[in-house]
Amino acid sequence: MNMERWPVLLTLLLSVFPGTSSCPSSCRCGSGIVDCSQRGLSTKSLPASFPSFTEVVHLNQNNLAYIPNGLLDRLPQLRQVNLQQNPWHCDCDILYLRGWLQGQQNKPLYRDITCASPEPLKGRVIMYLTEEELVTTCQYWYCNLALVSQICLFLLITIQGILLIFIILSLRRFQTIAREARRTAKELQYNSESYVYDNVPLHNYERT
Repeated sequence: MNMERWPVLLTLLLSVFPGTSSCPSSCRCGSGIVDCSQRGLSTKSLPASFPSFTEVVHLNQNNLAYIPNGLLDRLPQLRQVNLQQNPWHCDCDILYLRGWLQGQQNKPLYRDITCASPEPLKGRVIMYLTEEELVTTCQYWYCNLALVSQICLFLLITIQGILLIFIILSLRRFQTIAREARRTAKELQYNSESYVYDNVPLHNYERT
């Protein structure tokens, strides 16, 4: 293959697979290391992806409460992630990070990754949290969801009830109007016949 075509092919590959080799703007990259430490990053401002060749990621000394699901799963060469000194909030959202930490071979590196909140779990090592403890912190979310669902169901039933009452009242009104129309038609017919009878000359009756 002509070597002059390699830059063109490389450009096409980068356009098809965006972000696989680019360094996040808030980090520094080099030799397989992505340094995002001390950037004041929160979970929302955390890069959505890292270069595919990443081996080490520094996320320490930021404002991370949790790691988005799947963020660290797309890095086949990843060996280490520095997560120290972040205000980790241990609720439902921390389940992904807990699972990722438990799947690492070099677990001693992550024994100082602890919860900053909520108060009952403060200081606990995230890797050693049980699923029951985290699910307990999620109950408020399920309760709120159940409450919202019940309110929506109540509103739906109320609206359906109002529509049903409106339909029933409309049908009754229509029936009343129909009865009035029939009665009016009968009265008009009766009055018309009476008028014709009253205006027939008497000699017509005498002839008959």
